[in-house]
Amino acid sequence: MRVIPAVDVMDHQVVQLVGGVPGSQQIVMPDPVSVAEMWISKGAGYLHLVDLDAAFGKEGNIPVFKRIIEECGVPAEVGGGIRSTETVDELVAAGADRVVVGTKAVKEPEWLIEIADRHPGRIVLSMDTKGGRIAIKGWQESAQMTVEEMFDKIRDLPLAGVLNTNVDVEGQRKGIDETQARRFISACPCPVIASGGVTSEKDARILADAGAEGAVVGLALYTEVIRPWEWETPWTA
Repeated sequence: MRVIPAVDVMDHQVVQLVGGVPGSQQIVMPDPVSVAEMWISKGAGYLHLVDLDAAFGKEGNIPVFKRIIEECGVPAEVGGGIRSTETVDELVAAGADRVVVGTKAVKEPEWLIEIADRHPGRIVLSMDTKGGRIAIKGWQESAQMTVEEMFDKIRDLPLAGVLNTNVDVEGQRKGIDETQARRFISACPCPVIASGGVTSEKDARILADAGAEGAVVGLALYTEVIRPWEWETPWTA
């Protein structure tokens, strides 16, 4: 399992929010490209780029993500507020390894089917969970569809994977919710990229043991609570 640094961009800066709440920034760094280059210089072989502005309905950051993809030389997945076929096409054409779709895909499963068939093996469904429900619109609302119902919808789709951020523990540096993580990973019909609460090598190894394909890590990396570059096998668990 690979550990993937999150590069979350809001107001053209890299930030780390607590529980996805605007104004809760604990980290603010001015240059997303430099931040991406920093993680690569420490040995990261994959990046998770998140457009928080687009997720909150503001003007997005696709141009800076295109720069990162073009200049940094490692594969990257891009998500956050992606709600049109044209945007997905644009990111795939720009070289994004994977495109993460959430709100529109959950609310309009027929669009998810269309986009998964259009770009097989390149689409990741974001199924962020909060209080056991699927959280959408920048984690501000709960979807009508349950987690189990969504699993049934995606069972036969050619998705690259499912990203599950546990909003209940995201950004709190208190560790993962092991029970929730194991339950989600075991029930999901697609490979799972886990996120939320990873604050130790032990957390990463629990997720690896549970079968996660990857773990996206934010605040714990930026504050060096965990230092994957110093692990015996850097950036993997």
